[in-house]
Amino acid sequence: MRWEPLLLIILMAGLSGLLILATGGKRRWLALLVLGYFTGLAAILFTPISFDGTAIYIMPVGIGRVNLTTLDVFNLGFLENIVLTIPLGLLLKWVLPRLSLLGVGFSGLFFGSSVETIQYVLSHHWLINRSSDINDVLANALGILIGGLAVAVVYRLTAKHPQHAHQVTA
Repeated sequence: MRWEPLLLIILMAGLSGLLILATGGKRRWLALLVLGYFTGLAAILFTPISFDGTAIYIMPVGIGRVNLTTLDVFNLGFLENIVLTIPLGLLLKWVLPRLSLLGVGFSGLFFGSSVETIQYVLSHHWLINRSSDINDVLANALGILIGGLAVAVVYRLTAKHPQHAHQVTA
């Protein structure tokens, strides 16, 4: 029962991968890379598989804990969550280049709070022992914002500035 989320993730990723391979296209490699990222992200977030920075291990059966008040932003877990979501910010700003950085930040808060809520529900339903933590919400939002900011900077540096057109007077 605890492994149903992983089976669903693998099934959805496999079917999506087959669809990407069947349709082809110029950017098939990019679509497969994004699919791999989201599959890995889903496996880390929604299954009893955990990574502590040095090893992968299986979480014991449980419902996890909830932290909505204690801020602890100076630890390795906070940094890991930032790094984990930077690619999502890159992708978000790349796909939606007109989205403001404020919009990217709010998207990050929405994503982080959604992940923590889903972890809470799945932990109570499938006993995957995932914790819901305000620090993770903030770290996810910060990671997405950093990724979006990086793409915005690249767009700004590589944008072709229009030359002043010479006005022709008749």
